[in-house]
Amino acid sequence: MISFWKCKDGFSEINQWKSGCWIKVTKPTEEDLSLLKERFDVPDFTHDANDIEERPRVDHENNWTLVFVRVPNKSVDKDGDIILSTSPVAVLIRDDVFITVAYFDNEVLDDFIRWSKQRRVNNCKGFDLLLQLMLSTSVWYLKYLKQINAMMNAAEQRIEKKLDNEELMHSMSIGKHLIYFITSLKGNMTVLARLKKRLRTTPHNEDLLEDVEIETQQALDTASIYNDILDRQQETYSSIIGNNLNRIMKTLTVVTILLMIPTVIAGYYGMNVPNGMESWWMGFPLAVGISVVLMTIGYFFIKHSKFFK
Repeated sequence: MISFWKCKDGFSEINQWKSGCWIKVTKPTEEDLSLLKERFDVPDFTHDANDIEERPRVDHENNWTLVFVRVPNKSVDKDGDIILSTSPVAVLIRDDVFITVAYFDNEVLDDFIRWSKQRRVNNCKGFDLLLQLMLSTSVWYLKYLKQINAMMNAAEQRIEKKLDNEELMHSMSIGKHLIYFITSLKGNMTVLARLKKRLRTTPHNEDLLEDVEIETQQALDTASIYNDILDRQQETYSSIIGNNLNRIMKTLTVVTILLMIPTVIAGYYGMNVPNGMESWWMGFPLAVGISVVLMTIGYFFIKHSKFFK
């Protein structure tokens, strides 16, 4: 779908293209792409935005500047769990033409339109508009990172009550969200560094560029910190599981050693050879008594032994 947005005290939709307007392309069909090709001579690399793994980058072709950035998105699976990931958005700039192409759902672009109306934004052309979109993208990363932090805290509380495989797998899925965010934010930082070189000779808002750098770096730092915390938590969970297993194995070892004592005595006196106790009425009680005494001695010896502490 192709829509046209004119900027005057915020973006508002118009019926047809006008110079300097924003051409917003969402989930384009082949007809939409053909129309862009015929009317604006858009390069064919807009199809690259259909690749969910497309990396952030900056390209140039036929006076077009093509910028790929990765934006965060959120979905819900069939079990009702939140899935946070990232997807590419292509931005094409040439003279007074500004086009965004997004094949995947995200909240960034629509929220940016609402925000522009609230702030009554008027300076929204060319590279300044690109910088504003990248700033909005970084803000949404930070919003989703707050949700990830809440998910981490909730998972930690559940694991403290019950440490099982399901909760550990949930914790691992949170780590996947953070890896996606960190990788995408690093790519966006690379794009921003290349844009800075290009913008040296192009009029742009210096303060806006600085804000984008700060917000993107803050999102990257926050995601890295959360990822480090999650790694430490998982290491702690692994240590807890290992300690619980060691405690169980220690208990089983003690029980096994103590049970060996009556087994040895019963085997010795149960051999089919004369031992003087086979016809004595006190033979069985004596064997039981000896077993109990030796097991008691063995228990206190093990309890005070450094080997089992």
